[in-house]
Amino acid sequence: MNQLTGIHHITAITSSAEKIYDFFTTVLGMRLVKKTVNQDDIQTYHLFFADDRGTAGTDITFFDFPGIQKGRHGTNEIFRSGLRVPNDRALAYWLKRFDHYGVTHTDIQEQFGRKVINFQDFDEQLYQLVSDENDQGVATGTPWQNGPVPTEFGITGLGPVHVRIADFTFYKQMLEMVLGFRESASEGNVHLFETGAGGNGGSMIVDHNTVLPPAVQGYGTVHHMAFRVGPCRKELDEWIEHMNHFNLPTSGYVDRFYFESLYARIANGILFEFATDEPGFIDDEEPYEILGEKLALPPRFRDHREEIEKLVRHFDTVRSTKHFEKEYFGFDQ
Repeated sequence: MNQLTGIHHITAITSSAEKIYDFFTTVLGMRLVKKTVNQDDIQTYHLFFADDRGTAGTDITFFDFPGIQKGRHGTNEIFRSGLRVPNDRALAYWLKRFDHYGVTHTDIQEQFGRKVINFQDFDEQLYQLVSDENDQGVATGTPWQNGPVPTEFGITGLGPVHVRIADFTFYKQMLEMVLGFRESASEGNVHLFETGAGGNGGSMIVDHNTVLPPAVQGYGTVHHMAFRVGPCRKELDEWIEHMNHFNLPTSGYVDRFYFESLYARIANGILFEFATDEPGFIDDEEPYEILGEKLALPPRFRDHREEIEKLVRHFDTVRSTKHFEKEYFGFDQ
C-alpha cells in the first residue's frame, strides 16, 4: 500500500456562512477558494478556505446546515484543527492580531516540541496555530498573497489534527494496522501519530480521554477530516481495495469534482475521508484571480443553478476588486 501522504482537508460546521467567511478572511487571512454547496444537501453552503492557490493539504471547509443545534465538545471527536504558520516569530505576531480582533486565545505554549497557540471562533470551534520552525515533514502551502495578514506571518496549511478517543487501544490499532500511521511520541495520555513524511502536515494528536462525555455534533464542531492518498484515481482505487480487504464499511468511490474520495468511519464518532490531490479548485468556472467569488457548482448541478441559488442566500465574496492593507499592529516588519 502507498502511505497516506498527509492531511488533505478538515470539514467543520458553522452557525453562519457569512460570519465564518468574515472570520477566516478578515481575522485569519485565509483565502476563500471555493463557495459551493454541500453535494449531499444542496440547501447548505460548503465554503473552502485554503492557501493562495487552494493547494491540497491547506483547506479547512465549512457546512452551515440550516437549523442545526450547537455542538458539544467531548470524547470521541475530532476536536481541534491545526493551522500552520512559518515560525515561532509568527506566533508572537498572532498574539497581537488576536488581541486586536478580540479572539479568545491562550498564550504561546509548547506541545511535542512545537510552539503553539490555541484559540476559538464565535461558535467555540477549536483551533491551534502551530509553528513550522524546524519542521522537516510534509510540505506546506503559500499564504494568501492579497489578504490582510503579512505574508511572512500568514497561515500556510493544515496540521496537526487533534482527536479525543475513549477506546485508545482500538483506535491505535486502526491507525497503525489499517491506515499505516506510526506513533512517534507521547506526553501522558496524549499521543503523536504521523504518516507520510510526518511533521505538522502529516500529524494527528490523539488524547486518550475516558472522563469527558461523548461529543455531540453540531455547529462549532468538526464534521470529518480527510487524508491525502496521492495525486489521482489510481491511488484512491488502491485504498478502496485496501479498505475492502479489512471488511470495513465505506462509502465506496465518490466523485466530488474538485477531488475524488472515499469515506469510512473507523471509530466511534470519527469519520475519515480519503481524497486525491487532483483536480483542485482552479477549474473551468473560476481562474486563480477570482477563486471563491461566485457560487461554483460541479457540472452535475449546473443545470439546476437557478433552483440552487434560491435555496442558499446570496452573500458577497468578491475580493479581486478590493485592496487589503497588510496589518502589522506595531509588530516589527
